[in-house]
Amino acid sequence: MAVYARSIVRGRGLGGGPGGASRAARHLLRPLGRGADVGRPASCSTLVFNPRRPKPVIAHFTCTTRGKGLHEVTDLVRGAVRDSGLREGLCTVMIQHTSASLTIQENADPSARRDLEDWLERHVPEGDPHFTHTAEGPDDMPSHIRAALTATTLSIPVENGRLALGTWQGIYLWEHRRRGSRRRCVLHLGA
Repeated sequence: MAVYARSIVRGRGLGGGPGGASRAARHLLRPLGRGADVGRPASCSTLVFNPRRPKPVIAHFTCTTRGKGLHEVTDLVRGAVRDSGLREGLCTVMIQHTSASLTIQENADPSARRDLEDWLERHVPEGDPHFTHTAEGPDDMPSHIRAALTATTLSIPVENGRLALGTWQGIYLWEHRRRGSRRRCVLHLGA
């Protein structure tokens, strides 16, 4: 016999009245597995639906880089969160390129960012004779590998209208090409 944990919406069952679940909400009932103790309450969280929550927002920003390195974009993302009016939710940032990436890193000491760049340079050097994708120069394939090893999308919780970043954390666009580029990012802000 499967035992299900049920999330409660404002003290009522999921849709359909007390104890009942609407067809759309049945997927929220999750099996706990065989042998679960039916006499004990299952560990579950409370789902709260807020029909007055703001609609998701899509925003864009462009950053012109001067070449390789970490370029802080925290203030741009903070501004988008502030302008959206989102109080609680999630901010997702995606870079629309394959030779640059995004990261959350220390924002206090620039030597940490230099060390990251130096480490990546040693492990994915330019001019490797095994690389065949070099149409745009010796940094072409290494920049794609560096982007693949890092992240092109970040998700940051929003609490009380603010990004839930730690004290020493900043959001950085990490340029992997030697020459400067215009990099476009998309933000999705939703509750």
